Amino acid sequence: MGITHEVELPTEEQLTVQEINLSGPALKAGAFHLGKACEWENNEFILCRDELKDARCCLDEGKAVTSCALNFFRKIKKTCADEFMQYVHCLDKSSPDQQFTPCRNTQAVFDKCVKDNLGLDRPPYDYFARVHVHETERPRPEKEGPVLYPDATPGLPKDAPRPAAKYGSRYLWMW
Repeated sequence: MGITHEVELPTEEQLTVQEINLSGPALKAGAFHLGKACEWENNEFILCRDELKDARCCLDEGKAVTSCALNFFRKIKKTCADEFMQYVHCLDKSSPDQQFTPCRNTQAVFDKCVKDNLGLDRPPYDYFARVHVHETERPRPEKEGPVLYPDATPGLPKDAPRPAAKYGSRYLWMW
């Protein structure tokens, strides 16, 4: 997207939110439960961004996603901190590319803690690939129709003479 003087960029105050200061293994350890817990906020942001074709118009929805993630990890810290950290350390230390396979036991302990304390089941692996209908209260944006341009040349009049084709038929299928 090219930037011109007419493009309004958000101010620093509009973009400033509290960041989620977690490492990659910690985000990976909580990713399944986080995706399920913040599913509505994520879908709302993606719907807004895709419908309006401009993420600048969806700053409030983006802030809601970040706020939901912060609240989720605060709840995890309050209720399942030890199980979460064991799972994070296992993901971080057990394989060079943070495979889930060596950490199934610590994952099961963490999943049980989240289910008991937060009431969240770990979604199945194909859950986020399934089709889900998202109900929103945002009004649907008006669709813009295709741009219609007038014909560049009006064409020949109906009574204009048509000379015979120089090299045979004017149509390829008529020989």
